[in-house]
Amino acid sequence: MSHRVSLKDYFLQNPNLKYILFGGKGGLGKTTLSAATAYWLASQGRRVVVFSTDPQASLTDIFERNIFGKGEVEIAKNLYALEIDADKRIAEYQEEIRGKIREMYGIEQIPEEIDDYIKSAAAEPAMAESATFDAMVELMSGGNYDFYIFDMMPHGHAIRFLSMAEILDTWVDKIVETRKKADEYGDVASVLSGKGGLAQEDKMLEELTFIRSRLNFVSEMIRDKDHTAFFYVLIPESMPILDTRKALEMFRAFKIPLSGVVVNQIYPVELLKDPTVPAYLKNRISMQQKYMNTIWGEFGPLIRGLVPMLDREPKGLEMISKISRILFG
Repeated sequence: MSHRVSLKDYFLQNPNLKYILFGGKGGLGKTTLSAATAYWLASQGRRVVVFSTDPQASLTDIFERNIFGKGEVEIAKNLYALEIDADKRIAEYQEEIRGKIREMYGIEQIPEEIDDYIKSAAAEPAMAESATFDAMVELMSGGNYDFYIFDMMPHGHAIRFLSMAEILDTWVDKIVETRKKADEYGDVASVLSGKGGLAQEDKMLEELTFIRSRLNFVSEMIRDKDHTAFFYVLIPESMPILDTRKALEMFRAFKIPLSGVVVNQIYPVELLKDPTVPAYLKNRISMQQKYMNTIWGEFGPLIRGLVPMLDREPKGLEMISKISRILFG
């Protein structure tokens, strides 16, 4: 066991780290561990922001402060948190699209069917993710912090996003290719495509290229081993173990290096020796220990931290500092 690299050692061995990502299914404590890591780094005198990209996760809840949609909020010295209102961003984005359409066609009122289309596009789950990634890139581009900690959406979404980056690449290349050809034929193309056809296509190309640059920024960041650490959170149960196994395969396929796993919500083994502990709880502990053996067997060298099941919900700065002590000693 001595060769295991703890979370603290990992940070010490990788002094250029800037972006820290916590992945895993919802409900396993990603938000708590993100907050505890941010707390520890801030206590080391580094300027840190923690950002949740998972619509289900709530930093407001964890920090017991209403930060939803309020921008970067200072939680403690050097520690900031950001929880975006994706719906508000989507609404702003829709308004922007409406404005562009009005401008492009010189109309006051947008036809109903076009407006319906804009509204239905916003209901697309990818829209919320896009708004989230936008906020993420905006935050990183600001360069105001030493560390950026992201509590990531479940890996399915994240992976879909990365594959979307590759699809967009192909798409943009195709449009560029078509445009080059059109330019070769000069005026013929603009006559054929009717007035303003190419101008519209240019606008679309501009949008796509912008979205692509955002996605590429994120996918390059995730793959940059020097500046990024990506930790996966699991608990000692069969589904999370399966999920982690699958996630690791997926990450490998996408060439995303995994920095380690953190096992959360472990019942203390000593309770097995305590005669006052009910049989029900002892059974759960024994079951967990079986799963812990599986976890050690499968992910042993990757384990960076073990967090016990606490006697109350990990909320508020006091509990977060307690978890940060458990994680970072």
